[in-house]
Amino acid sequence: MFENLTLRPLPSLNALRAFETMARTGRATLAAEELHVTHSAVSRQVKALEAALGVRLFAGPRHRLELTAAGQQLLPALTRAFDGIAQAVQGLRGDGEDLHVAVNASLSVKWLIPRLPDFAAKHPDIRLHLEELASQAVTHRGAQAIVRIVPASRLTEPAVTPFIQNRIGPVMTPPLARRFADDPLSAPRLSAQSHPQGWAIWAAVAGFELAPAPERPFAHLHFAMDAALAGLGVAILPWPLVAEHVLEGRLIAPYGFRRAESAFALMASSGAESRALTRFRDWLVDQGQRTPPWPDGQAGAPSNEGAAGKA
Repeated sequence: MFENLTLRPLPSLNALRAFETMARTGRATLAAEELHVTHSAVSRQVKALEAALGVRLFAGPRHRLELTAAGQQLLPALTRAFDGIAQAVQGLRGDGEDLHVAVNASLSVKWLIPRLPDFAAKHPDIRLHLEELASQAVTHRGAQAIVRIVPASRLTEPAVTPFIQNRIGPVMTPPLARRFADDPLSAPRLSAQSHPQGWAIWAAVAGFELAPAPERPFAHLHFAMDAALAGLGVAILPWPLVAEHVLEGRLIAPYGFRRAESAFALMASSGAESRALTRFRDWLVDQGQRTPPWPDGQAGAPSNEGAAGKA
């Protein structure tokens, strides 16, 4: 009696995944970073999905695409489905003590990884898996949490746990500081493409008017940091990343560090709470409280506000 019943074939799984990631992250470039494919591959998959479904999923100019009504209807169901697949796969890989965390590259390389031996010693039963978080992304498929610098507007959200108040300032090597003693900001200006507004943000919070000057761009903050350590120029960097180098004299902060409207924070994924995540969150807060005091830059006396709070 069922011989005339047929199942309508589903669209390509890759196309569905490309659409869900692009819609969730808001940009094809961020989707490409998360999926480890090219920007054009994501665009082709989304176009193929639209053709298969016979509907438009995005509308608007290429640089400012928005979900159509059909796209808004499809996204939540796909997100739940892919989250369910990720959780099911993770559940089969161990005894529940695996923890998957996505972290911005610079924060991972220059702050988190050097401290992980302490976490491993305190929690040997937790297997921590780190993945790279795209520079502007606030979600990552399969991650139970992400760790990144989070703007102040999101720090009071229930899923967000700030653990270090962010402070930023220009840093340079002592020889370069002596060379540009009259005006440290006239030294070659280093910038990070992953954080292109760094100089503008610091100028605003520090009350400086920066004269137009060419910049030497680097892909990530940790590349700009290494360039500053090599004496190539002056870079705007967060205090937690450069604290050791400044305290040991390898870098100088001629204007100190100013409070930015952001914090280093953990953002937990929906429904991802676990014993392992709780232990990792508590450990991050403890590490944040150990952040050394920063140089004032004006009076020369150190000061510190401790770990960031929810307020």
